[in-house]
Amino acid sequence: MAGTARRAVVVRGGWDGHAPTEATERFIPFLREQGFEVVVSESLDAYTDTALMARTDLVLQCWTMGSPDEGQVDGLRTAVEAGTGFAGWHGGIVDSFRSSPAYLQLVGAQFAAHPGGVHEHTVEVVPARADHEIVRGLPPAFTVEDEQYWVATDPRIEVLATTTVPSRDGDPWHTPVTFPAVWTRRWGAGRIFVCTPGHRLPTLDVPQIRTVIERGLLWASR
Repeated sequence: MAGTARRAVVVRGGWDGHAPTEATERFIPFLREQGFEVVVSESLDAYTDTALMARTDLVLQCWTMGSPDEGQVDGLRTAVEAGTGFAGWHGGIVDSFRSSPAYLQLVGAQFAAHPGGVHEHTVEVVPARADHEIVRGLPPAFTVEDEQYWVATDPRIEVLATTTVPSRDGDPWHTPVTFPAVWTRRWGAGRIFVCTPGHRLPTLDVPQIRTVIERGLLWASR
């Protein structure tokens, strides 16, 4: 019925190294198949459009780095607190807007490093969260060839999967360190979903990563 479709706003841009256009185009058809009207914005001014944000059920952001103004961050935070879902992967969501404490508080984590660059590593589902709808039925562990994110996080995230950075000869950390790789977060009436793998476009086609992201988008949506 006309007028009943959910709306997803795809906000993409920032550093070209994460291929924001090509990456998001992998998921726009999925959103449409799920009944979303999709609006694409290549400007952060979408967040200041209060009418648009009030009618948006999901924001899919792929914007690495960048310097938003206070109004843009406030617009996003206001929408999420009111119930708009917020989702993304890799630097498009956890390496966005490094200079904005308000954004970092919203997301609950910040990229710090990717030791070893692109390499094969393991993502492990947290056993206690294995029945969560985003990771249910996935193998307990699977490998990806991608950047392995070292992230600084706060305790209000619900971690669904982790990855462990090893301690190699010459590393200044002396034991392996485990970090969140997939998590959810509730902020006001809104839901937030983050998947840290996704530096390389082929990673987004790994079946387990594709499944996690698609389910995460649906979970986060209003």
